[in-house]
Amino acid sequence: MSLIISGKTAIVTGAAAGIGLAVARHFVDKGANVMFVDMDEERLADQIGEEARAEGPVRMFAGDLREKLTITNLLSATMDAFDRVDILVNASRQVALSDPLCPEEDAVETLLQQNMLTSLRLTQLTAKRMIARAEKSDEKPTQVGSIINLSSIAAIRTQPELLAYSISCAAVEQMTRSMAVALASKGIRVNAVSFGSVMSASLQTALKDSPAMRAQITERTPMKRIASPAEIVETVQFLASDAAAFMTGQVVTLDGGRSLIDPALAPVH
Repeated sequence: MSLIISGKTAIVTGAAAGIGLAVARHFVDKGANVMFVDMDEERLADQIGEEARAEGPVRMFAGDLREKLTITNLLSATMDAFDRVDILVNASRQVALSDPLCPEEDAVETLLQQNMLTSLRLTQLTAKRMIARAEKSDEKPTQVGSIINLSSIAAIRTQPELLAYSISCAAVEQMTRSMAVALASKGIRVNAVSFGSVMSASLQTALKDSPAMRAQITERTPMKRIASPAEIVETVQFLASDAAAFMTGQVVTLDGGRSLIDPALAPVH
């Protein structure tokens, strides 16, 4: 099977920075058409504004994907630009600290909405577009589409102040399994990549506020380092490609071995 994604069309959310941006740029480099999506229009324009204005494989869409109308508009813009969608990467995610003993704390609701429900709604509506296109095709393809969700080892390793984030990540992983079963007969695969010690935008911010955190993470990660966003992109490409044609409902962990050791010795960041 081939890792080739050239000629395919991908939607990548959270594409203005960090892992989402790395995935989107990697897909373009590999010959895919990519719709870069983010809520931060200014940052998105700074990153790919010039490329998006040219006739080519790059387009951008800014909007709040918590609104169903925004998702509908995104899919319409993608179809107008590229006439198809083959790959969806739900890379947009938010991290927030919260007090686990405060009943007035609304971080759980906020992160479930941002990290899981938004990805679920986009998955559902994108899958409908994929299925509709396949039904109109004379070829009746068996491989209709691939959807990849980004998660975190916080789904299985947590700290009290990360209650909301951990719950949302666990929800993303269960959503991945559930949608994989629901869409398997339609030729759409749904998988997830769970990461720990990756230099995401949110982790970069945290390290600025707490310089000692870097040493703590590297010391308690068996591979003794923090990965770059670039180290995730080839795994995402694998899941998007025909090389993973018989793989669905799986959560692939990339964390330098951190989730393998005693959780008391491996705090989640």
